Amino acid sequence: MDIALQALVIGAVQGLTEFLPISSSGHLILVPYLLGWTDPFINSLAFSVMLHMGTLAALFAYFWRDWARLVPAGLAAVRDRSFRGDADRRLAWLLAATLPPAIVLGVLLSDFFEEKVRQPILVAAMLVVGAAILWLADRLGRRTDGIERLGFTGSFGIGCAQALALVPGISRSGISISAGLALGLTREAATRFSFLMATPVIAGAGLFELRKLLAGEVTSDVSTAAIVVGFVAAVISGLAAIHVLLGFVRNHSMTVFVAYRLALAAIVVIVVLAA
Repeated sequence: MDIALQALVIGAVQGLTEFLPISSSGHLILVPYLLGWTDPFINSLAFSVMLHMGTLAALFAYFWRDWARLVPAGLAAVRDRSFRGDADRRLAWLLAATLPPAIVLGVLLSDFFEEKVRQPILVAAMLVVGAAILWLADRLGRRTDGIERLGFTGSFGIGCAQALALVPGISRSGISISAGLALGLTREAATRFSFLMATPVIAGAGLFELRKLLAGEVTSDVSTAAIVVGFVAAVISGLAAIHVLLGFVRNHSMTVFVAYRLALAAIVVIVVLAA
């Protein structure tokens, strides 16, 4: 198959699965495996960087008004050493409280999971684990609180949960939404908070990979046209996924995503056993 078409598919998969609670890292391993795609470009560092930049662009395009308020508000809180009853000041620092676990574990363990935990059968197992966590959180959480009821301890806890998404198959959005639900947030509040906290994390992950790219850690030839195609596909599908999920969770449970994760895991197990 033409490499540009593969890039289009993988870029769309990245954008959708980065924000839907079904694991982008898991899909980027499983989709080429299930389709028999072996071109090294699909797993190249340059392509990975551009996919991250695509999803980051989608987040900024959707939430730029929020960040236009939150960044000045967060800086004002530092200047005044006070939130002064300002919800934006408080939210900015709630989001900041989610970052330490992602930074520490991302720097220490990202290369390990990138190199060692890529077997499809392990990804399938983590899809099941993530499905169980999401189902339990959605079923047992109170789902009564808005983001304004979230405390700093809870925010840090969601950050710790998010760091578990280094394991392919867990899902960054899935585990952070689950943590928010477990703390009593409504589905919409947990999802919105998950998307906002994803912005600095995805930016950091992209810059971390870009550093490796500039250091010359690229092992395959890359196609500029395919990179552009993948980037654009990730932006468009990412915007669609954000919009759809925020609307979906207002009136629906997470059951459809739980079922999808279990079905995909079953397909992978069948394919692996039949190989």
